[in-house]
Amino acid sequence: MPTNSTTAEIVAAMRSAQRIAIVAHVRPDGDAVGSVLGLALSLRALGKEVIAMLEDGVPSNLAFLPGTDTVIQPGTQPLGIDLAIALDTATHERVGEKTKALLDAAPLLVNIDHHPTNPGYGTLNLIVPTEPATGQIIYNLLSEHGLPIDDAVLQNLFIAISTDTGSFQFSCTTARSHRIAAEMMEAGLDTARLSQLVYQSYPMRRLELMRDMLNHMQFRAEGRIVSWQLKQELMDSISMEPGDTEGLIDTLRMIDSVVSCVIFEDVAGGKVRVSARSKDSRLDVSAICGQFGGGGHRMASGARMKGPIGEAAEKFLQVLEHEVRRID
Repeated sequence: MPTNSTTAEIVAAMRSAQRIAIVAHVRPDGDAVGSVLGLALSLRALGKEVIAMLEDGVPSNLAFLPGTDTVIQPGTQPLGIDLAIALDTATHERVGEKTKALLDAAPLLVNIDHHPTNPGYGTLNLIVPTEPATGQIIYNLLSEHGLPIDDAVLQNLFIAISTDTGSFQFSCTTARSHRIAAEMMEAGLDTARLSQLVYQSYPMRRLELMRDMLNHMQFRAEGRIVSWQLKQELMDSISMEPGDTEGLIDTLRMIDSVVSCVIFEDVAGGKVRVSARSKDSRLDVSAICGQFGGGGHRMASGARMKGPIGEAAEKFLQVLEHEVRRID
């Protein structure tokens, strides 16, 4: 683990900078978007000029969050920033090629994350693997140092924490997570409305994906492993958008016999995106993903593999099955 900077050092860097860029990983999820916007809105209230930038933009399922209309995608013009902040991004490259090129000109890079595989690529680093979401780190940082926290900030950080904890169901959820949710509610946050927007407002496209997943999921290791291959033909046929697959894997983990579930997804350049989950703490899917150039958390991890999707799936599942049988 890299040596962490103090929160006081990080806040001092934020206070001394005037023009700040805040970014997160490609294919941003709720924690990435919520953390970026939660911090951006707080720093704007502090009088800072903040550029919220995501290589792939905001997925449609999170467009309801306040501040999403201010998020930009990287161009070619220099940003002229005093400070760059990367959130929820395990490696520097994961911010995206265009975004990284713009950040490289910044005199100072702050790296705040909760992924244990993060090597500490920032000038200042705050890596806290015991936190279930980067949004929780941001909330604690803002609260500890008296930075602005209004309802819009709370909305974003609640979604960040809620989505990365599986609506407070995953084993990574801490007592502090629940206390934060309580503090947010005491501050007047309508958590029921936000939960409805993120968990009960799916487009029909997502149900088409779920139907295919349930019809074509595959089991092995006597039902302890379940997987699904999301192929390009299906994505094209339903005009799939970024964010449509968010949380789909949680449906597979509901199966009582399942120890591990995996989704394989066709992505650009003949690659296959692997999303793996474990329901048993003895099974470390980040170690398995690490064998294929990926990483993440012990119970939730991912990788990119060379296609075609069927071959990639078989290679990954053979290794996974070996590890599942070892914990019998």
